[in-house]
Amino acid sequence: MDEITVRKIDKLLNLMVDNATVVVSGEKIARELNVTRSQVWQWVERLRNLGCEIQGVPATGYRLKKMPDLLAPELVRRELGTSSFGKTIHHFLEIDSTNDYATQLAISGGVEGTVVLAEGQKSGRGRMGRQWYSEPLKGIYCSVILRPGLPPAKGPLLTLAAALAVRDAVCRMTDLKMDIRWPNDLMIGGKKFCGILAEMSAEVGRIRFVVMGIGVNVNHTSFPKEISHLATSLKLETGKTWSRIELTGQMLKRLESLCREMEKAGGQGIINRWSEISSFAEHKRVEVHSNGTSFFGETAGLDENGFLRVKRDDGCLETIYSGSIAEANEPVKES
Repeated sequence: MDEITVRKIDKLLNLMVDNATVVVSGEKIARELNVTRSQVWQWVERLRNLGCEIQGVPATGYRLKKMPDLLAPELVRRELGTSSFGKTIHHFLEIDSTNDYATQLAISGGVEGTVVLAEGQKSGRGRMGRQWYSEPLKGIYCSVILRPGLPPAKGPLLTLAAALAVRDAVCRMTDLKMDIRWPNDLMIGGKKFCGILAEMSAEVGRIRFVVMGIGVNVNHTSFPKEISHLATSLKLETGKTWSRIELTGQMLKRLESLCREMEKAGGQGIINRWSEISSFAEHKRVEVHSNGTSFFGETAGLDENGFLRVKRDDGCLETIYSGSIAEANEPVKES
């Protein structure tokens, strides 16, 4: 379904929300959307299939009986207040990849804080070419265009800030205890519920833009067999259904705040806070996979640009610029 059609369905939903206590005539909806009443009926059916409880009143119109948890732009903006992030939101019922679409927007001049949201993704991507499982209507699949006043070397700090933003948002809504695995995985009980994919375009001395992709497992009740031992969701951990609208709003507000903090005060505050929260920051025995090789060692903190330092079993201190780490239980090897 193309974005123009989704925008009209979003507008239909907003009309229903704004008039939630009354019946809205099909004629009024058709006039507002500049479509036929037959088209209105088709879109109402589409919204019902997405979980909206819409009552049809014979010869009168429609009434919204239950507020849907759809990431429609106006519903998300109500959570954002005066935040500049999210002033422009592109919303899709389904898309190949929010990061791919946001990248095209950024190349075409999309302003900082532009957000792409999807109810589901067909080809969601994680780091290192991995696929991100994007069950429709269950998670948050979001990409944000950033245009920070930072040198390219400081780009990795934005990933740390995004992880902190998601953690802070979840903390405002739940009592869950979370960990952050470098550089971007949010964990509960050793299982991952959020991943972040930052894709940067830069030139000498400046960042042109960063597309910050964020995937959060919110109301999933199961996962494919191949990742069920690795993944979890807020619902699986709490037994409760959570508002994706509220969580998206909290997440975007916090991301904006942390980005502004970095531009004004530098990245040391982000590094310090990330290091306080993450058990992976220091003295964690890990297995590192980087540049086609792997080794064991102990984490030794972040450098000034947010890269992880690891003391290898052979005693060498190595800075990890790319790759992944996992907690290791193998005993320390004798040097």
